[in-house]
Amino acid sequence: MKGYISIKISTLRKISLALLSLIALGSVGYFLKCHYAADMHYVETKSYYELKADGRTVLYFRSVDSDSMLNGVSLSPLSVDYAGNMPLRQSDIYGIVEKNRKYINHRISQLDSIRQELYYYLERHNVQDEGFEMVAERVTVLVNEKTKLEKWREALAPIDASTHLFTKKVVTRQRIDSVALSPIFVGIDGGIWTQGRWLRTERNGKGVSFDHSRRLVAGTWNADTMSFGTRYDDDGTYRGQTDRWMQACGHGSYRYADHTYEGRFDNDCENGFGVAVSTLKLRAGEWQNGKFKGERMQYTSERIYGIDISKYQHGKGRKKYPIHWGQLRITSLGHISNKRVSGVVNYPVSFVYIKSTEGTSIRNKYYASDYTQARKHGVRVGAYHFFSTRTSGALQARFFIKNTRFRSGDLSPVLDVEPTAAQIKRMGGVDAMFRNIRQWLKAVQGVTGVKPVLYVGQSFVNKYLDSAPDIKKNYNVWIARYGEFKPDVKLLYWQLSPDGRVSGIHGDVDINVFNGYRSQFNEFIQQNCIR
Repeated sequence: MKGYISIKISTLRKISLALLSLIALGSVGYFLKCHYAADMHYVETKSYYELKADGRTVLYFRSVDSDSMLNGVSLSPLSVDYAGNMPLRQSDIYGIVEKNRKYINHRISQLDSIRQELYYYLERHNVQDEGFEMVAERVTVLVNEKTKLEKWREALAPIDASTHLFTKKVVTRQRIDSVALSPIFVGIDGGIWTQGRWLRTERNGKGVSFDHSRRLVAGTWNADTMSFGTRYDDDGTYRGQTDRWMQACGHGSYRYADHTYEGRFDNDCENGFGVAVSTLKLRAGEWQNGKFKGERMQYTSERIYGIDISKYQHGKGRKKYPIHWGQLRITSLGHISNKRVSGVVNYPVSFVYIKSTEGTSIRNKYYASDYTQARKHGVRVGAYHFFSTRTSGALQARFFIKNTRFRSGDLSPVLDVEPTAAQIKRMGGVDAMFRNIRQWLKAVQGVTGVKPVLYVGQSFVNKYLDSAPDIKKNYNVWIARYGEFKPDVKLLYWQLSPDGRVSGIHGDVDINVFNGYRSQFNEFIQQNCIR
C-alpha cells in the first residue's frame, strides 16, 4: 500500500543489532528508550542485569543469548549501557553459569595459543618491519581480553550447586527535557526513517542502512556518503573505512567465524598488507584479492645473510676456481624474483654451509679445505648431507659422521631432502621416507649433541611435511623458495635465490637469510651450535 513501508522480521533483527553496535562503539552516547508513562517525560538512559550469588552481586551483564552465553559482561555497572529483554527462569541461571565457565576456560586456552603465534612473529621481526606495530597492538588486545576473562572466571569461581543465584534488572531513567537526544536514522527504500517519520532525503549523521548487496551497515554519513562504519553479512562483521558504495576500502578489520583480519582492503576484499589471526596460525604479509601471498621482506644491512656451497663453486669440468675467503661479500640477491631492497646490496657473509656427503658413497673433495678456510676467516660454518632415497637413513648418517668435522662453535648439521615423487614412491612411500629421515636426524643428534636442521623445498612443505608433525614441530626447517614472498611456515633459514653473487666466489651462489635479526641469531648460536 502506498504510504507504508514493509520490513521483514529478519531485517528488523539486523537493524536492532546494528543499532546496538552503534551504542557499544560509543558512536551515539546513551541509547534513549522512551517510557510511555502518563506524561511521557522520562527516557531510559542506562540499564543492566545483576547476577547475585547468595545475595552478593558478582557481576553485571547486558543479556543472555540463545546459546546461554552472557553478553556484555563486566565487573562494574558503568561498563554496561543497555540491557535487552531477557525472558529467563531462575532455574536456568546455574546452567548458564556452568556453560560460561566452560567458555571462559576454552577461550583462555585459545588466547594462549594465539599469543604464542604473535610472540613468535615479534621475536623474528623488529619495529622497522611492516606490520610489527599492528601485531604488537594485537598482543595488547589479547592480553586485555585474557585479563578480563580471568577476572570473570574468578567472580564465578565461588558458585557451586548450593549457591542461591538470582538476577535483577536495574534501570536508570531521566526526564526527557534534561537529556540531549541524538537521533539515529534507518536508511531504507530511498529515504530515511527517523524520529517516527519517513523522509525521502539523503542520509546524514549516525544511522543504519543497506548497501547495494542488501547488507546492513552502521556508521556516520555525510551528504549520503559513509566513509567509516560497521557492516554485517553472512561471513562476519567488517569495521573500518569504506568507499562511496559502502564497500570495504582502506584500513579495516573483518571478524570471520574462525579468524580475524586487520589491514588494507580494496574492492571489498583483502588487498595489500594485513594480519590474519586464528587459534592455529598467524598470517602477516601481502594479500591479493582476498588471498594471502606471504610476507614480502625488506632487505637491509641489518639482516643476517649466509651462503651454502658445494663442489660447483670451484668450477665445472677442467675449469677450476678458488674461493677467496678474505673477500667474501654478498653483492646480489639474485634476479629470479622482485625483491624490496633498501640501499645497496653489499652484505657480509655471516654463515656458510658446506656440502660434505651424499648417500653412502659420495664425498665433496673440497669440503675439508673449505671448512678450514671458513673457520680461519671467522665465518660460522656448518655441514650438510644430501639425502638419498636408495639407502637407509641410518647408513647415510654413519657415512656423514665419518666424513664430517664437528668442532665447538660449528652450526647445527643439515639434512638436505629433495626427492622427486617417483623416488619417494620407489622408496616405499612418504611414511618410509620420513622413517629414514628420522633415523638420520636421531643418529646425527646423538653424536653432535644438537638437533640437525631439515632443508626442504616449498613444494615438499606443501605436499609432505604435515605427514610428519613431530619433525615439523621439533626440528628447525630451512626452506628453498625462489620468490619475492617469504615462506608461510616457521623456519630458521630461507634460501631466497640460487643465482646470487658473492665477491670472492666465481659464478652463481645460493643466498640465504636468517629468520630474525642479530639478537635472535646470537641466541640461536648460543643454544644450537656444537659445544
